[in-house]
Amino acid sequence: MLSQINLALGAGTTTLLLLLAALLFRDFRTVTAGRLGSAFALGSAAHAVTAASGFTLPVTPWHAALIAVSTGNVVVFWLFARALFDDAFEVRGWYVAPWAAVVTLSLSNCLVLVPAQILDPRTFAIAISVISLVFVAFAVGQTIASWSTDLVEERRRLRVFVVVATAVYAGFNAAAQIFLPANGSPSVISSVNAAILAVLVIAIAVSLMRIKGETIFAPAQKPVAPAVAPSETSASDRKLLGALMRLMSDERIYRHEGITIGMLATKLAVPEYRLRRLINQQLGYRNFNVFLNNHRIEEAKAALADPSQAEVPVITIAMDAGFQSLGPFNRAFKATTGVTPTEYRRLNEARA
Repeated sequence: MLSQINLALGAGTTTLLLLLAALLFRDFRTVTAGRLGSAFALGSAAHAVTAASGFTLPVTPWHAALIAVSTGNVVVFWLFARALFDDAFEVRGWYVAPWAAVVTLSLSNCLVLVPAQILDPRTFAIAISVISLVFVAFAVGQTIASWSTDLVEERRRLRVFVVVATAVYAGFNAAAQIFLPANGSPSVISSVNAAILAVLVIAIAVSLMRIKGETIFAPAQKPVAPAVAPSETSASDRKLLGALMRLMSDERIYRHEGITIGMLATKLAVPEYRLRRLINQQLGYRNFNVFLNNHRIEEAKAALADPSQAEVPVITIAMDAGFQSLGPFNRAFKATTGVTPTEYRRLNEARA
């Protein structure tokens, strides 16, 4: 009976995950978070299949491949969490290395180590559980570190739900592998595991359908069109917006080290959620750091184009504008203007 329940839950969950992967790839394949979300859904589908079918010897190559993809999916989860919380995140070549290492380890275990009785299956399961917990910890850390700078309320709530719920599920699996005795009740645990996964996938799918995809999977290096037209802005919001822009242009508060949206809200004497909503809906920014950096870069552009500051080092201009080091300034400047600060200065000198 339990095995039939496992198969039914596994089949339904797999179908839903494959559909979710296809929809994400169709609509958001041009966005890093969309591609990683599709890959994560595919890996989760492989996990649903292997969780429903179990692990029996001998392992066929196709079954071993599914197990390997399922095992490596924890690395994809970590990257997906990073992309969700950082719109500027890009997958670099070296990110493939940890995924390939976990997948290769899993394949070797299924096809060589366990069949040859070189390694006990439970030992490998515990090792993989520890690796999974490490990457889950990385993902949760990313959630905590980046959550405060996110200006999109719907995305903030959804991201926390997706990452935390998936982390709890991964933690449940790891705890089951590490702490359950070898002679426990694997069929019961498998059924509970399948039920939790099914509920989790359905909840994520419903949450995604309730929010516009563009709200989640959109680049944020530059401000997008404001969500509220100026004619629809309330008098109180217009007043707050004026006070905010005076802080930025007259006091240049963006120069202050460690400025946060909470500190800015306190200075303006408004709740933090209201200021976050104002910057997002009235100015079109999705990330508070991007909002600050754009003001810093505008000041730096003016200084680099000023003939009287031609001898001032770029690092000095960057620090005066509020950047703490040259590397982040160069990356943010090029992402905004398409050229490096030095190239920008030379182009202005050539026009003079």
